[in-house]
Amino acid sequence: MLESRASVRHLSISVLVLSALALPILASAQNASMLEISARPSSLVSPAIVIGFVGGFIAHNAAAHGGVQLADRLRKEYPDGVHVEVFENRRGDDAYRQILKILDADHDQSLSHDERRNARIILYGHSWGACEAIEVARRLERDGIPVLLTIQVDSVRKLGEDDSVIPANVAEAANFYQPTGFVRGRPEVRAADPSRTRIVGNFKFDYTQHPVGCVDSRYPWYARAFEKPHVEIECDPAISDWMDALIHSALPQRPAP
Repeated sequence: MLESRASVRHLSISVLVLSALALPILASAQNASMLEISARPSSLVSPAIVIGFVGGFIAHNAAAHGGVQLADRLRKEYPDGVHVEVFENRRGDDAYRQILKILDADHDQSLSHDERRNARIILYGHSWGACEAIEVARRLERDGIPVLLTIQVDSVRKLGEDDSVIPANVAEAANFYQPTGFVRGRPEVRAADPSRTRIVGNFKFDYTQHPVGCVDSRYPWYARAFEKPHVEIECDPAISDWMDALIHSALPQRPAP
């Protein structure tokens, strides 16, 4: 585990990418013991899916926020073959239905074994959005649908949900948090089944000693006044670089320019 933001800064992006590439993302193997929705074969393959959730009461297209910026970059880098979308954290149901719709490659209103097995899903979020990402992963688990990767950034538990336990359909999970300020992220997540889910790490960032200065007038006054460390971790370039490395390692190879 990294114990400070300063130590994270010492890692080069190349090391992060190599580390991410070394992670075993064998999500299809997780489907073996799950009940099939349909046994019919399918030769169609759905695109990879990257779903992000913003925190608090932030709009899904609020460009100042790291999760929205990450989605914009991914859309430019993957114009084809990857569906990237951001939702408000209150719209978990909409995100879940959108995932099922995309996975239904032959548009017959049901998911075959192949359509579920071939799913390539990444979920990420900040604050309440991080909690919602885990909740959606849990709903997909009940449907027998694997998830390649979840990324939680300063995850804050929502009423009636549990962001501390990563469901067994998730192959890899990373958790970034900061321990200061009025709003603090969850310091640790664990796997429901460690034999099926690898916790990449619970990474601590300290902004009291190492502020990043990315919280500006685009953020509401109350966030700047009372939630500054909680917002800093969301717009910290080091976090963004790490998320990029993890996500790119799980996605198809980028097309040549």
